Amino acid sequence: MGFIKKKIALWWAFNHCKQQEKWKNRPIEIQNIWFQKLIKTAENTHFGKEYNFSQIQTIKDYQEQVPVFDYEKLRLYIDKIKEGEKDVLWPGKPLYLAKTSGTTSGIKYIPITKDSMPFHIEGAKSALFHYINKRKNSDFVNGKMIFLQGSPKLDDIHGIKVGRLSGISAHFVPKYLQSNRLPSWKTNCMEDWEAKIDCIIDETIHQNMTLISGIPPWLVMYYEKLIEKSGKNIIQTFPNLQLLVTGGVNYKPYEEKMEELIGRKIDIVQTYPASEGFIAFQDDVDTNELLLMLNHGIFYEFIPMEEIHKKQPKRLTIEEIELNKDYSIVLTTNAGLWSYQIGDTVRFVNKKPFKIIVSGRTQHYTSAFGEHVISYEVEGALKEISEKNHILIQEFTLAPEVNPSQGLPYHEWFIEFERVPDNIHAFSLELDKALRKRNTYYDDLISGGILRPLKISVVRKNGFNDYMKEIGKLGGQNKLPRLSNDRKIADVLEKYLKKP
Repeated sequence: MGFIKKKIALWWAFNHCKQQEKWKNRPIEIQNIWFQKLIKTAENTHFGKEYNFSQIQTIKDYQEQVPVFDYEKLRLYIDKIKEGEKDVLWPGKPLYLAKTSGTTSGIKYIPITKDSMPFHIEGAKSALFHYINKRKNSDFVNGKMIFLQGSPKLDDIHGIKVGRLSGISAHFVPKYLQSNRLPSWKTNCMEDWEAKIDCIIDETIHQNMTLISGIPPWLVMYYEKLIEKSGKNIIQTFPNLQLLVTGGVNYKPYEEKMEELIGRKIDIVQTYPASEGFIAFQDDVDTNELLLMLNHGIFYEFIPMEEIHKKQPKRLTIEEIELNKDYSIVLTTNAGLWSYQIGDTVRFVNKKPFKIIVSGRTQHYTSAFGEHVISYEVEGALKEISEKNHILIQEFTLAPEVNPSQGLPYHEWFIEFERVPDNIHAFSLELDKALRKRNTYYDDLISGGILRPLKISVVRKNGFNDYMKEIGKLGGQNKLPRLSNDRKIADVLEKYLKKP
């Protein structure tokens, strides 16, 4: 039976990838088709009537008539949906409202419709099929698979189910994988993350685990507790483990730590799922580039970083983007989101097909002094210097110190090390130099005597987990911001610093 299952998976993967080539080879045409389809479908919704969709013929018309939205601007329509109104942003009612944490809006409710939900599932399935087809390996389908995710228990608002995206997705695991899937439904429904991890360990420690999926910080937490209980590294506990599937945050900063915990290199498939849509995935396991999903219910626009704070920013289509530039990604979707700025920045690294890396967040950057340092730069600098010095990083974040008690202002990096460098001052100078190489504005501020080199504050073991627990965001899909423009996070972290 196992042999047959593997053969069927290989056949499915081959045919799926062959089908995907059709849209990969005509990306601009496909995007134009989706644009027209989305506008036509929503013509008679409240939003469509308000913005005269019936008069929209071209993308230029659309950009002139429909402004860029963020959640605050869309909240009025979302509130109507929550009150039970139909045909607000998309025909009918959404099937789900995905709850997600906003940086400025508190809890956000993102609609998922009967038209958009299949693309969330198809995106995840496509990522696995591309891996199987690339490696010609489907052995993992016969083992146990774990998905570290939010609770699948859903609330109800006027007939619309409400929950975390990962919890909603748990209801759509294919039948042929249900018998392989862990943890149990009861454990998955637990809200206390630490207790849930303990139960997951009890359920998995003696299983033949072949695939593990989750966001990197919570995979690390699971692995560390598993090692503590078993006294073995992960590959000794799960000798047939073949594949990790990650998403939510950049995997690179966690790569070395993961390899140490696992005990050897293992194949990684990175995905870019969001409540707003399944945007991209790593279709080639040998690169870190993510294939942009251009035929999955989304029409894309891209705002150059220098335009994002303008009242009427320039909005580029896939045809107009340039390689190696950072853009704020804007989605128009079959869930009824219209020119919706999700807050992520992406950088194109290929056009044939269109591939991206996620470079940061539009609201997660440090620019207290005009430097506009982004996640991609700080993660790259830290990875370079930690690898050079054979230092493992558990977690980090940084914030500006604008008014120090003495001396020039500076960037303060809060870092939880696996092992603290012998010479933390030398490490910080190397890190500062690496960041200056990546950001010319920061370099100018240092060389011009406006800022002094960065300072590292060492966070004690498990300090970041304790911080997330304190603010009620330990576990699930919650992520620690890498960068801030104020001291809100930094001030709380002071209590979690390693004592001299």
